Amino acid sequence: MYKILKKQELTANIYLMEVEAKRVAKSCEPGQFVIVRMDSEGERIPLTICDYDRERGTITIVFQTVGAGTRMMAQLNEGDSFHDFVGPLGCASELVKEDGQTLKQKKILFVAGGVGAAPVYPQVKWLHEHGVAADVIVGSKTKDLLILEKEMEAVAGNLYVTTDDGSYGRSGMVTQVIKDLVAEGHQYDLCIAIGPMIMMKFVCLLTKELNLPTVVSLNPIMVDGTGMCGACRVTVGGKVKFACVDGPEFDGHQVNFDEAMRRQQIYKTAEGRAQLALEEGKTHHGGCGNCE
Repeated sequence: MYKILKKQELTANIYLMEVEAKRVAKSCEPGQFVIVRMDSEGERIPLTICDYDRERGTITIVFQTVGAGTRMMAQLNEGDSFHDFVGPLGCASELVKEDGQTLKQKKILFVAGGVGAAPVYPQVKWLHEHGVAADVIVGSKTKDLLILEKEMEAVAGNLYVTTDDGSYGRSGMVTQVIKDLVAEGHQYDLCIAIGPMIMMKFVCLLTKELNLPTVVSLNPIMVDGTGMCGACRVTVGGKVKFACVDGPEFDGHQVNFDEAMRRQQIYKTAEGRAQLALEEGKTHHGGCGNCE
């Protein structure tokens, strides 16, 4: 059992939990995720690791209540436990594999949309701990939905906050902030964008125009988290990939976002899964058993 040591409601319907999971904390790296279950019959929920403390043996997760499983999670309290807390899963960020001196010479821009601030934070924190100051754009629909601002400010080189409705920070989409920074003379070697699929799509369309290499995290389309269900199938550079086992990070300029978002919607129904199985033929991955 994996005890919940801390529970915090960050905003309406967005929660932070610190969980005792020593083996996961010992080996995890920024960019990876865990799968949690509340009981032996519960839904498998993949969640990107927001933070970790190797000495205390804890993992921090952030989740938004969007379905029955996450609503049940929100009812858990400090002292309660998860039945399963499996990880670390997925591939770590490529940043952790780079030479330290090479990283220090790079100018990196992170773009976080909504709950995407949670998986962005551990990467920015890791860079900060290794002497690399990255710029960070955090966007949300309104001020009330903004999360991890103080935490991000403590580790970012420069933090730019924007809200769609202009209720806090700058006004407008994250793409406008990217345009403004470039117009002001900022030059970047790499952009890492994490957030809703539609946000990542438009960030990539812009950065492609700017010739700015961009990495995205496709954790929003993961369901099972082990490659068995096929829900996170995506085409990257013309090749079929699965976000949970091949990613979750990919070259954003190579991702077919329109196909991925269409699959994300269709896969929610039995009829949709059957349609995908028909369209994709032998390349369709139906390990979940729901696609036959």
